[in-house]
Amino acid sequence: MAKKKGKKFEQIIDAAVTVIAQNGYHHSQVSRIAREAGVADGTIYLYFKNKEDILISLFEEKMGSFVIRSKEQLSEEPDVEQKLKRLIEMHLRQLEADHDLAIVTQLELRQSNLALRNRINEVLKGYLGLIDSILTEGIETGFFAPDLDVRMARQVIFGAIDEVVTNWVMKDHKYNLVSLANPLNKMLLSGLRR
Repeated sequence: MAKKKGKKFEQIIDAAVTVIAQNGYHHSQVSRIAREAGVADGTIYLYFKNKEDILISLFEEKMGSFVIRSKEQLSEEPDVEQKLKRLIEMHLRQLEADHDLAIVTQLELRQSNLALRNRINEVLKGYLGLIDSILTEGIETGFFAPDLDVRMARQVIFGAIDEVVTNWVMKDHKYNLVSLANPLNKMLLSGLRR
């Protein structure tokens, strides 16, 4: 069954980001999310089954729109080096612009139960596919070695970006995150280049 969407759906998603970032997932009550969204408690259940469904939907919406924007922007880049740099910049820029979302993605999504983590991993596949496409193009164009292990390279790239953001969140957003995109891109490429 397709999820009901619209303005209230978006309000609830945005409110959930705020409430979960401020209180943690386990201490965020649906009633508090409803109050932040400016809707009645019962309205939440017209859009979501429960708090877990809100968290998954939040990640689906934010990650889904990020993947769509990224695909569009990556298609404008002339080569693998620029594509990877653009992806890193976009990732860092989105989270730097929304501290609450950064807290939710870097801290709260990881504290969830196994079933919830498995659903989050399913959502993450679209993003990981973007990295795979850059790596595959790099192999096809000779930028990367033909025997590059795409799966391992993807893990290294995603892990590096993810750790840079997590460290920024843990340091309470005290420095410019996007300024790290270029040095991170250079470091990754120097390790991957043939």
